[in-house]
Amino acid sequence: MDFVGKRFWFFIISLLVIAPGIVFLILAPGLRPGIDFTGGSSMTLRFSDESNINQQEVRDQLTTLGYQEATVQNLGENSFFIRTKELNEEDKDNLVTNMTTSLDEGAENVLQGFDLVSPVVAQETVMNALWAILAAAVGIFIYIWWAFRNVPSPFRYGLAAIVALIHDTIIVIGIFAILGELMQTEVNTMFLIALLTVIGYSVNDTIVVFDRIRENGLIYSNRPFPEIVNLSISETIGRSLNTSFTLVITLIALILFGGATIREFLFVLLIGVVAGTYSSIAIASQVLVSWDQRSIGIPFRNKTIT
Repeated sequence: MDFVGKRFWFFIISLLVIAPGIVFLILAPGLRPGIDFTGGSSMTLRFSDESNINQQEVRDQLTTLGYQEATVQNLGENSFFIRTKELNEEDKDNLVTNMTTSLDEGAENVLQGFDLVSPVVAQETVMNALWAILAAAVGIFIYIWWAFRNVPSPFRYGLAAIVALIHDTIIVIGIFAILGELMQTEVNTMFLIALLTVIGYSVNDTIVVFDRIRENGLIYSNRPFPEIVNLSISETIGRSLNTSFTLVITLIALILFGGATIREFLFVLLIGVVAGTYSSIAIASQVLVSWDQRSIGIPFRNKTIT
């Protein structure tokens, strides 16, 4: 298969996938931050087994009590995870008492857990996360540049890896922007941890292809660079797809049967694995060819971009 010859269409597919997320990030509220970023309170309430309370009843009662902004997550077995504005001790006790009286009168030990995140701590969390992502990107770029120092223009390998990394990150962020608008999905520190994991996985897959390009460049030094890249992708695509498919099956199983607390983390990884596998073949390697040819490979056109 001529992967290199189809690079223009790979770029178009990526643009079509990324565009809706960008629209939601710009025109809609964007990512919906959780209390880890905005500050607030979270609590876990567990009602008696006989109460048979559903998520909508909990949400309606919170609205009645004046907590319209609160979000409710059903943890199963009559347990609910609630995020709301910052509560002091008195507000917390009143809320738990009113919820118990209205939904499950007579139940004891309904409050299973309570956490408070101040806005100052939340702001520090955001800044630390941004610095971590920036540091990871810079470190990856410098390492790849150094690792491929013996090939012509090693700088482009580092740059191509960063382009693929940004591609995968934007896809993940865009999808969560859409989910935030349509399903009120919030992002928290677990989202950022998963995003950093996705960055690492994206580079791992890209390095495999780049390393094969370097090896084939030494073996077939008389061949054109696009032909070497195409051969390298053909030789590594089976390994990449098999590895990713195995990981996807594992992640889906964990999403379906794992705990609710890590579901967001797993979902980010699932998106990142699919995007990372695609970008290592269709973005990073194609950026190398486009750099070498000074062309993005527009069909039916031989004009060189200078």
